[in-house]
Amino acid sequence: MHILDSKTVKSQLTMTMAIDSIEQLLTLQAQHPEWIKCPERLVIPTFTASDKNSGSHLSMPSVLFDGHEEFAIVKLVTICPDNPKRNLPTTTAVVSVSNNDTGEILAFMDGVYVTQVRTAALSGIASKYLAKPDSQQVAVIGCGGMAYEQLNAVLTVCPNIKKVTLWNRTAKGANTFKTQFSEQYPEWSVTIEVCADIASAVKDADVINLATRATEGLFEINQIKADVHINAVGAYQPEMKEVSDSVIEACSHVFIDDIAGGRHEAGDLIQADAAEGCSWTWEDLSGDLADLVTKNITIDQDKKGITLFKSVGAASFDAAVALKVAQKAKDEGLGQLITWG
Repeated sequence: MHILDSKTVKSQLTMTMAIDSIEQLLTLQAQHPEWIKCPERLVIPTFTASDKNSGSHLSMPSVLFDGHEEFAIVKLVTICPDNPKRNLPTTTAVVSVSNNDTGEILAFMDGVYVTQVRTAALSGIASKYLAKPDSQQVAVIGCGGMAYEQLNAVLTVCPNIKKVTLWNRTAKGANTFKTQFSEQYPEWSVTIEVCADIASAVKDADVINLATRATEGLFEINQIKADVHINAVGAYQPEMKEVSDSVIEACSHVFIDDIAGGRHEAGDLIQADAAEGCSWTWEDLSGDLADLVTKNITIDQDKKGITLFKSVGAASFDAAVALKVAQKAKDEGLGQLITWG
């Protein structure tokens, strides 16, 4: 078994690798749906009986057959809202990868970066198909740990972007993001501007990345461009909301990564569907990410209007990325090799 710490995972897992892995998974799943088994994740709220900020613990198993071998991949996640105050990541995670034929554990790896990259890769794939090809500006709303790879993913698939605008609940967080992103991703030659308010950050954006724990819409339809693409990866519980009803009902297309999971967890869409004053319902959902990747649905860029991608995540996406890392570790002898059992 290869033990892969955070440093090893980060040195091996690239955004292009993650995007390719997930697109291959979605294509495989469309062709052979029975090859991918992904039960609904188990979510256990934490500290609900105390005066601490409540988080959650998640167990996310998946089984993937690639036509030759079958693998079991399990991710265990703990979300700790107070961790930024401790200079620790909000999300901690580990992933195990096993061969189902022999039961051999191939790898046990840090899952934080896997989570960040696979989540961002989903937004990257959505932006690849939904954002304008000549997009020039992206807005980042919420500058926490997830935001770095989210921006990296959009820049990977939208090479014409020259300007990034930032807004965070605290200006310190936005300025930290500006400094660290430039240091950690020197390959991107973009101008980064910290904005005093959300309206200033989003008004000229061609792509908007949202990654917050907001409980109400962050901007209204009259504050954004008529052909903007939005990636919403926060609001992962029913009571949370980043995208306002006015934006959702104005969208020409709304896509989600996991329809079954979204009906339980996509706070923005759950609340829009339930709101008496909002015309959008689940019946208006355009489709999922697989529809775009397999070209079951194609978008006319000249008539696309506002598009929204809502991400809630699914274990199969983690499985595709983690399996690729585990196979690379085995082929190249990466990490610490130990005998299990």
